[in-house]
Amino acid sequence: MSHRLTVIGTGYLGATHAACMADLGFDVLGLDVDEAKVARLAAGDLPVYEPGLEPVLRRGLESGRLRFTTSYEEIAEFGDVHFVCVGTPQKAGEYAADLTYVDEAISSLAPLLRRPALVVGKSTVPVGTAARLATRLTRLAPAGGDAVLVWNPEFLREGFAVQDTLQPDRIVVGLPAEPGAAEHAEKVLREVYASMLAAGTPFITADYPTSELVKVSANAFLATKISFINAMAEVCEAAHADVTKLSEALSYDDRIGGKFLGPGLGFGGGCLPKDIRAFMARAGELGVDQALTFLREVDEINIRRRIRMVDLARQQLGGSFIGRTVGVLGAAFKPNSDDVRDSPALDVAATIRAQGGKVTVYDPQAMANARRAQPSLDFGDSALDAARDAHAVLLLTEWAEFREMDPSALAEVVAERNIVDGRNALDPETWRAAGWNYRALGRP
Repeated sequence: MSHRLTVIGTGYLGATHAACMADLGFDVLGLDVDEAKVARLAAGDLPVYEPGLEPVLRRGLESGRLRFTTSYEEIAEFGDVHFVCVGTPQKAGEYAADLTYVDEAISSLAPLLRRPALVVGKSTVPVGTAARLATRLTRLAPAGGDAVLVWNPEFLREGFAVQDTLQPDRIVVGLPAEPGAAEHAEKVLREVYASMLAAGTPFITADYPTSELVKVSANAFLATKISFINAMAEVCEAAHADVTKLSEALSYDDRIGGKFLGPGLGFGGGCLPKDIRAFMARAGELGVDQALTFLREVDEINIRRRIRMVDLARQQLGGSFIGRTVGVLGAAFKPNSDDVRDSPALDVAATIRAQGGKVTVYDPQAMANARRAQPSLDFGDSALDAARDAHAVLLLTEWAEFREMDPSALAEVVAERNIVDGRNALDPETWRAAGWNYRALGRP
């Protein structure tokens, strides 16, 4: 393959993209300013847990197609196509996205581009960012107009990142307004993504602002769908109805569908909460904040789920956590991930601890990250360990090993058989038959 690719930023998105593109046969050079992270990746050791990614990374390294560096000079010399995959976290104390890393990536790379190159933004950015970066790229690059920016948003789901990179459901490319540059950029990216296009993946070309809006619009829609069913759960509790049956009945309507209609503790992680807040902030800057005021309620419904979970657990324990032991199953924001950013599970655990409970947490993959995020909590080595002597057990992340737990085995180690199912992942009849007092969000 003729194009040599670089990937700037080797966090969750960048490490996945670099390893997968090498697996497709490209020569790939990944860059990160964090020397320790580069050393780990070069040794075949992933800084994040992602099912199926480590073998792909190791194949790339062993074949010699995949390497890592901390040098911008090296990637500028090496690459024809540079993918920008750095993070855009929420700014401290406000809703807006922090674009420091994206700006630094362009400012570091551009002055070193002396020959034609394609710079491909994959990071999630506020609409209007690409146009600003394209101007800076052209101004700073010795190659001038031959250094072309396109925006190609990522749509990775944590836990399915390899599949989503190699078999995406769509490829969206925001092209520059200049026809010659746009035509060349599209041709190059069609060559880079040729295997996916051959498999029938839709390839959508758009202008910069439209391409920037796709990812954040998708996340806003999904967040709205999750908060919708959780708002229905609040109504169900008041009306003594069962939200899981309501969700099932709605799912058969093909206009609605069952995906993201699982009632429970709500969303978290490094994308949905941050992205919808940044979207609201950007809408305000554009003078259309009224168009997205509903997202504030989506966010608030989501946060209310955590408060309701704590209330349910407190009710189970007779009105107070003081002097009581609580076992928490789950710390990651979702199963098949070690990501604890804005994790509802950890948030609930920390709140109960702050209200006087003794809390022991177990998660199959997220223990190290959870310990760093919440050092005041206790941690167990297994589900049974976390539940030992507990007066209540809370299921807060729906890992398969928790869904498949034997209620009788768990009953042998607890002080009292109280379970609160924050993900509606357990069968109430099975648990009640084993002598448990079962409660769940949105169910009678």
